[in-house]
Amino acid sequence: MKQKVYQGMTFVPYIENSAIMERVDEIAGKISERYKDRKPLIVCVLNGAFPFAADLFRRLDIDAEITFIRLKSYEGTSSTGVVREVLGLGADIKGRDIILVEDIVDTGHTIVNLVDKVKALEPASIAVATLLFKPEALQHEFTPDYVGFSIPKKFIIGYGLDIDGLARNLPDIYVVKE
Repeated sequence: MKQKVYQGMTFVPYIENSAIMERVDEIAGKISERYKDRKPLIVCVLNGAFPFAADLFRRLDIDAEITFIRLKSYEGTSSTGVVREVLGLGADIKGRDIILVEDIVDTGHTIVNLVDKVKALEPASIAVATLLFKPEALQHEFTPDYVGFSIPKKFIIGYGLDIDGLARNLPDIYVVKE
């Protein structure tokens, strides 16, 4: 892993793909155990959660379905504080066990907004799995059910996380060099 440069910023290696896959396997095991006699619906929050959701979904040892929703709250390197729904939830989720899959929970604006909207659709249960969690940045009373890594309040890219659409395809996670 070597450093990367995007938009004049230098990013250095932070979390290697092997460590990500290890955490994905652990989370998939916990979800498979919790939902062993049920068929949850995995709701991937596009675009950032796509790599995490795909890897997680393939590692589940249970029957599950997957669908997608697209929300947007970031411009450049910071949250706008406004959550926009770009692509809505198309599946009927009433009475279903729902697992919302996010790439990162930082301020919490996006996930709290989404959880509230999903609750209104009367699912049997809602759980949240996030690859990354920034507790220091959280502005809501919220704790994800499944967390890959708790990280400090720093800007990161890779493995689905982007800088204006770029770097999502990096297999590892990088942090901006200070």
